[in-house]
Amino acid sequence: MKRQLVAVVVALGTLASLPAAAQFQKPEDAVKYRKAAFQVMAMHFGRIGAMVSGKAPFDAAAAASNAEVAAFMSKLPYAGFVDGTSGTEKGSPKPIVWTERAKFDEDAKKMQDEMAKLAAAAKGGNADQVKAAFGNTAGACKNCHDHFRVQ
Repeated sequence: MKRQLVAVVVALGTLASLPAAAQFQKPEDAVKYRKAAFQVMAMHFGRIGAMVSGKAPFDAAAAASNAEVAAFMSKLPYAGFVDGTSGTEKGSPKPIVWTERAKFDEDAKKMQDEMAKLAAAAKGGNADQVKAAFGNTAGACKNCHDHFRVQ
């Protein structure tokens, strides 16, 4: 019985440690996944942007809901950044994503941290705090786009 339990634990540990690339049958699947995750994040982030820019009335509950979704989604796309998925078309990751992976991961973490701060500010319901947090988050997004995304 003890051997079987150890075997199961070892098997599960091995499966859990497979690289992210194993999640995708083809590189195109990774690209579709990351694009979809970014699109959902951008849609919810954009709704807050409309509020803080005055294009839509500020709605504290809607801001909090959208920020929560955007913060959650900010963690998902990075599993889709696997070797062989850079490109030359606008919006594609540059090849330096893989040669400067530590910097890329650092920038991704910065954006995720700012997105979490935005979600916290939005829960508070103060439009000025949401606006400030939105600006910081947008800056983190722009920083990564400027360095790692084909323009």
